[in-house]
Amino acid sequence: MGVTRGLQFITLIHILLCCESLPRTQMQFDIEHTWDSNPVNHDPLKITFSPGLGGLKVEVSGPFFNDPAAPAGPPSQAFPGLWNYEVVETFFLDSTTENYLEVEFCPHGQHLILLLSGAGQAFLQQLPMVFNTKITGDRWTGEALIPWTYFPPNVNKMNSYAIHGSGENRIYEALYPIPKEEIAEGQMPNFHRLEYFKEFRLQSIMGEGWVQPPSDLWLGKP
Repeated sequence: MGVTRGLQFITLIHILLCCESLPRTQMQFDIEHTWDSNPVNHDPLKITFSPGLGGLKVEVSGPFFNDPAAPAGPPSQAFPGLWNYEVVETFFLDSTTENYLEVEFCPHGQHLILLLSGAGQAFLQQLPMVFNTKITGDRWTGEALIPWTYFPPNVNKMNSYAIHGSGENRIYEALYPIPKEEIAEGQMPNFHRLEYFKEFRLQSIMGEGWVQPPSDLWLGKP
């Protein structure tokens, strides 16, 4: 028993050392356009991805509009329909299967996670996540940890969005917007236009030798 535990401990140390030796980096994205390719009229929302303990660390920073008012749910908890409030969203897609993860962050501290198979087809949502925010005047910051088990296998594309405002003043912004020449008359914003997502690899953050942990949440999905 002692020898077995010793070998297990040595194996664990080896794994940790190997993981620590992998080159890791941050990736920052600025949301500078509306969904239909117009420039935003404020400092852009910034989203930063970096390695986290057991998942992807996401940091959000940018202007705080306080419009609409805060959701009625408690901070650090999942809130259904969060997309109707002031929110920043990021999507991680496997374009070969159209399986993707959607994560929403509200400056007031609420969050929402959706697992989707097919455009707009959510099969699981309101999963737990560590997420904390701070509002300082007209700015806010947020920090989250997205567990690896929430990501679909073979993530190869992503997009991010920001929404604020109420009624006719509702503003929809996109990291990768729809080109103006491809917008039809009367077209409305739709964040599930997967064909406009851009290339993205988790290995660019975690290191080329990193292997994404498997997840039972995606079993049975194409």
